[in-house]
Amino acid sequence: MRIKRAVPVSLVLAILLLILPVLGGGCTFINEKVIPGITSIETGKPAETNNLVPQIAPNVDVKLPADFNVLSEAWRALNDNYVDKSKLDPKKLSEGAVRGMMQSLDQFSSYADPETHKLEMSNLEGKFEGIGAVISMKDNQLTVVSPVADTPAEKAGIKPGDKILEIDGQRTSTMSLIEATFKIRGAAGTTVKLLVLHEGENEPVAIPIVRAEITGKSVSLEMHDDIAYIKITQFLQSTGGDLQSALTEAIGKGARGVVLDLRNNPGGLLTSSADVASQFLAMGLVAKVVDDTGNESVVPVKAGGIGTHLPMVVLVNNGSASASEIVAGALQDYGRAKLIGSQTFGKGSVQIIHNLSDGSALHITAYKWLTPFGRPIDGVGLTPDIVSDLKDQALVDWAVQYLKDTIKADLLEFAVS
Repeated sequence: MRIKRAVPVSLVLAILLLILPVLGGGCTFINEKVIPGITSIETGKPAETNNLVPQIAPNVDVKLPADFNVLSEAWRALNDNYVDKSKLDPKKLSEGAVRGMMQSLDQFSSYADPETHKLEMSNLEGKFEGIGAVISMKDNQLTVVSPVADTPAEKAGIKPGDKILEIDGQRTSTMSLIEATFKIRGAAGTTVKLLVLHEGENEPVAIPIVRAEITGKSVSLEMHDDIAYIKITQFLQSTGGDLQSALTEAIGKGARGVVLDLRNNPGGLLTSSADVASQFLAMGLVAKVVDDTGNESVVPVKAGGIGTHLPMVVLVNNGSASASEIVAGALQDYGRAKLIGSQTFGKGSVQIIHNLSDGSALHITAYKWLTPFGRPIDGVGLTPDIVSDLKDQALVDWAVQYLKDTIKADLLEFAVS
C-alpha cells in the first residue's frame, strides 16, 4: 500500500440520486419542522422550533415581490399567443417554474414532484414493495447498479451492469428513471417481467420476478477474527438501531475493535448520523449547526452508546458525503478514530424537506454544519489521518490488520507502564 501525507483536496462532484432502494444524493435531510436533540449554544436549553426551522404557516397570503409579476405576464403571453393550447397545462408550467427557482439557488436545494417525493420518503424509511435492485441511468439506458442481497432481484439472477430493456413489454428507452422505478415496484406477490441484457452478452433474456416487501438494510457486520467490520451504506431512520444490534452481536462474539466503513455512503438523515456517532462517543457533540442568521446550535451525543470502549478506525473516500462526514468528523475531532482512505466529498449543508399542498416537496438548504471543534468542511471535505489508494476489500484487509497491530501495541505499552 502506498501511504502519503494527507493533502486537502477540493472536490466538485455531481450528485447521483439512486432509486430503489438507495436515496442519498449526498444530502443530509431533516424530515421534520424541528431537529430533535439540538440545543442552543447561547442558552444551553433546547432551542425553540422557530429558531431552528423557519415556520411557513399554511394558507397564509404572502405578498410576492414585484419581480414575480413577470410570471403572470409570461402566462398571459403564452395563453394569448402559443400555437398549441393543449400544451398549456398550468400544473406542468407552475411545476417548471418552481423547479427553476430551486435550481437557481444551490446544487442541493431542489424540487421533488409528488411521485419523486413519495419515493424519497419510502427510501428514507428503508421499506417498500418491489424487487430490490438499485437502478440508475447510464448512457441513456436503464442500468442495474446492484441487486440488494437476499431479495427477489438477486435470486432471479439480476446482476450489476445489467441493462433493463423492457418492463412488462414496454421499452425503457423512452422512460424516465422515476417512471421505470414505479413500473418495477408494485404490490408484494405480483409479478413484473423484465427484458434484461446481461453485461458482456449479446442476447437479452426475459426474467419474471415476483415482487416482495423489501427492507433496506443499511448496516452489515462481518467478523474478522476479533475485529468487527461494520459497513453503513446510508443513513435511514432505522440505521441507529441496526448499528446497535450489530455492535451487540459483535461484542457477543468477542470483538476487540471496529472497522467502520463509510465509503460511498452518500448520507441521509441528520438524526440518524447523531444516532450512529453516539454509539461510539461517550459525551460531547456530534456537530454544530448554523442557521441563516448565524445562530449556532449543537447536536449533542446521546448517552448509552455501547461501542464507546472499542478501538476503531473509519474508512472514507470521495463518496463519503454529508451524514457520513458528520460521523467521521466527530470521531476524528475527538481522536476517537483515525480516518483511513481518501478525501471525503465535502458537503457541509443540511436540507429541510418542506411539503407542498399537491404532494410535492422542496429540499431547502437551511443550515450549514461544522464538526464539534468548529471545522467547516463544505467544498473541502475531511482529510484522512492515513491517506491510502487501496480500494475495496484490499483496504478493509489492511485496516483490520492495522487495528490489530494498534491494539497489540497498546496492550504492550500498558503492560510495560
